[in-house]
Amino acid sequence: MMFRDRDDAARQLATALGQYRGRHPLVLAIPRGAVPMGRIIADALEGEVDVVLVRKLRAPRNPEFAIGAVDETGWTYLGDYAKHVAGSQEYIDAEKAAQLEVMRERRASYTPVRPPLDPAGRIVIVVDDGLATGSTMIAALHALRAKHPLKLVCAVPVAPPDTLDKVRPYADEVVCLSAPEMFYAVGQFYQSFPQVSDGEVIKLLGAMA
Repeated sequence: MMFRDRDDAARQLATALGQYRGRHPLVLAIPRGAVPMGRIIADALEGEVDVVLVRKLRAPRNPEFAIGAVDETGWTYLGDYAKHVAGSQEYIDAEKAAQLEVMRERRASYTPVRPPLDPAGRIVIVVDDGLATGSTMIAALHALRAKHPLKLVCAVPVAPPDTLDKVRPYADEVVCLSAPEMFYAVGQFYQSFPQVSDGEVIKLLGAMA
């Protein structure tokens, strides 16, 4: 399956999530790419949208490859290959500290005048533009589970089957439009896959307030 762009993927996901329309779901997007998608999905489902901040832990010399992820509380998910790829615990600790600082800065700029929307007792739909290793999604779902949502849903346009198997234990439901065996990168499934800037995210979140 090929998506024209993130808007196209979001509209298709909204259709797949139609059972939640009118139930005031909280759609939480993983920045930055998924934030415009979250807006579209929340509008379609008559819900609210916000961000869930998680950061992948980057492999040495290959920053696009995730060895794990960390959430705002510092909880860390590591792939079973992480220590082999990272080479040392010291590298993992330093990378974790760097990503926690990025999240502190983003929280201060993204939602400076309000706290994050509370997921307690709500249907929570966590959205990303696709999963590769699944590390950031797992970290996001773990962080949100601790806040006692009524139901926790992972919603993505595309992910490899083995990644979906890793993610499923952390969610009550996983909605994925396409799970191809031949998977190299999320961007290969989009005709247009531009970067989303912090400025775009701040603008969208301002409109959400």
